[in-house]
Amino acid sequence: MTRAASAPVKSAGSLREAGANSAVLLETRCLTKDFGGVHAVAAVDFRLRRGELRCLIGPNGAGKSTFFKMLTGQLRPTSGAILFEGSDIAGEPQYRIARLGIGIKNQVPSVWDGLSVYEHFWIAANHRAGPRSAAMLTDSLLTHLGLEPIARSAVGELSHAQRQWVEIGMVIAQDPKLILLDEPTAGMGTDEVERTVSLLRAINARTTLIVVEHDMQFIEMIASTVTVFHQGRILIEDTMEKVLNNPMVREVYLGPGRA
Repeated sequence: MTRAASAPVKSAGSLREAGANSAVLLETRCLTKDFGGVHAVAAVDFRLRRGELRCLIGPNGAGKSTFFKMLTGQLRPTSGAILFEGSDIAGEPQYRIARLGIGIKNQVPSVWDGLSVYEHFWIAANHRAGPRSAAMLTDSLLTHLGLEPIARSAVGELSHAQRQWVEIGMVIAQDPKLILLDEPTAGMGTDEVERTVSLLRAINARTTLIVVEHDMQFIEMIASTVTVFHQGRILIEDTMEKVLNNPMVREVYLGPGRA
C-alpha cells in the first residue's frame, strides 16, 4: 500500500506571515479570566476581521472591560489564547502589545492639561517616528481630525469632548493596526456625538476598531456588527437591528418580564 505524502510542517515564521496576511486580525479562543471563584470572562471565542468597526455592548458587569484589559495586557488571562495576526499574545506585557499594533483609549482621558493639542500629538508622533518626522505627522493628524483651530490651545482649556478627541488622536499617532475605544462618547452632547461618529468613520477607513459603548443611538449610527456580552460570555453577535429585536437582549437590559 502506498502511503500518502505528509503535509509539510510550517515554521513559526511562516505561521506568523500567514497570520499577517489573514482576513482575521484578532481572535480569542476560550479566553477566560477568573477572580477567585468568579468567571469575569468565561471561555470567550471572538473573531475580528481587518477593517471592521465592531461594537461591544452589555450591562454593567458583563465582562466587557475585563475582556478589553486582557487584549491590551492590563490583565493576564487565567486561560485561553489571544491571537493577533496569528501570534498568541495572551499574557504579554502592555508595552509589547502596543508595539505589535494595538492601541487603546480608555474612558477617562489621560492627557496633560498644561500642554497644547499640538504638543500632545507631537509627543505621540515623536515616540513612533522620531523628531524629524514628528512635525509633519502632527500637522497631518491635526488636519485629518479637523483640530487645527485648537492646535495651540492648552488641553486643560478644552471641553470634555475635545479632550476625548485629543486622546483618540494620540492613539492614532502611534499608527496602530487595531484601536480599542472605551465609551468614547460618554458625557457628550448630540452635536459632539455626531462629530465623533464622523471622526471614527474616517479612522476606520484605514484602521480596525473595537468600541465599547452604552449609547444605543450612537451604536446604531456607527456599527454594522454588534457583540453582546452577558455574565462573561457572548450572548449574541449580529447586526444592530437584529440585536435590538432579540428577546434575550431585551431581557438582559430591561430585566425578566419586561422584554
